[in-house]
Amino acid sequence: MGLFKKYFNQTRKPEGILGKIMINGMNGGHAKMAEWGMSFLGTLIAPHEIVDLGCGGGGNVERLLTKYPVAYVSGIDYSSLSVEKTKKLNHKAIAEGRCTVAQDDVSDLHLEENKYDMATAFETIYFWPGLEKCFGQVAKILKPNGYFVIVNESDGMDRASLQFEKIIDGMKCYKAEEIQNALEKSGFSIVQICHHESKPWITVIARKKN
Repeated sequence: MGLFKKYFNQTRKPEGILGKIMINGMNGGHAKMAEWGMSFLGTLIAPHEIVDLGCGGGGNVERLLTKYPVAYVSGIDYSSLSVEKTKKLNHKAIAEGRCTVAQDDVSDLHLEENKYDMATAFETIYFWPGLEKCFGQVAKILKPNGYFVIVNESDGMDRASLQFEKIIDGMKCYKAEEIQNALEKSGFSIVQICHHESKPWITVIARKKN
């Protein structure tokens, strides 16, 4: 495997030196997309318990703590490097008792059931091993009527992301309708699907059914 491919494969599960380099670029590289996605929440959601699934470099945990100053935010990732980076970035909130970060697998979550008001997934579901299975795990930890917010840079049709599918092992870019179908089969109803006016970014907001 060439160095180029090795580096971009760190997107899935950062490890080693290349993984550290990848994580360091995640927060800045995904910032505008994350802020765009979060802009659709507005006053729609006022959560007290939030979990960010696939927290990467921890930038979105930090943004959620800022956007919802009375909320408790948990970060989950299956990369130990991502957990370490997220803890360092959000050390103040952790010390204040507003945040925890842990290593876990979204396909088999070890989180309390029916606990969270909102779950978020920024630029991560491409690597989840089966959407319906993983979305079912998300539904399990959300309260009835809890929200699930998915923000992707790819709408499943843009050329650049489809090229990355060929480079990154286990990556799958999904169209909005594919995400919607998997959500509806996993106990969610769709609240809103948003497409960026000039970029292939999508935001999907779903709500767990009672």
